[in-house]
Amino acid sequence: MSLAALPSKVVLASGNVGKLREINAIIGGLGMQAVPQSDFDVPDADETGLSFVENAILKARHAARLTGLPAIADDSGLEVDILKGAPGIYSARFAGPGASDEDNVHKLLRELDGVPESQRTARFQCLMVFLTHEMDPTPLICQGSWEGRILLEPVGENGFGYDPVFYVPGECCASAQLVPAVKNRLSHRGQALSRLLRELNGVR
Repeated sequence: MSLAALPSKVVLASGNVGKLREINAIIGGLGMQAVPQSDFDVPDADETGLSFVENAILKARHAARLTGLPAIADDSGLEVDILKGAPGIYSARFAGPGASDEDNVHKLLRELDGVPESQRTARFQCLMVFLTHEMDPTPLICQGSWEGRILLEPVGENGFGYDPVFYVPGECCASAQLVPAVKNRLSHRGQALSRLLRELNGVR
């Protein structure tokens, strides 16, 4: 798909305002705009997959079917090594259904209570999917990973989710202390989306 053929509007299979802001900051330069599925009263898809990529495809097909637009979906989460990859695909509901970001962060810190810094290694994972339409048989799938470790307590005011407790070694601060432009360049979602845009420009 050439730059000229890129859709001007895509539906984001999420209502997360932080995610929407990050994605639009990256794709806006290409003349694309992501609009949240909530603008179309699309309910969240049932995330019944057992992996990030399965859930991303489920969400994208659901949004494309109910809006008739090309769809972008991602399934992202935090993997903590000492917790055997948890919270993983359950990151958004680690503390239970309807949990807030603060609830999830507090549960994570409780789970890691007493764990030394050297054993608090973790990474954010993002699987991003683009569908040209609901029945697209060859979705574009791109992955991004962001290595770090879990802090002892939250710091910073930027970002969302687990950003306040995710330490970024190369920047010597938490993700929530990064300015948006730097986070968009480094993050798992930024990596996956940049790869997706390269694929859209060069492959389809």
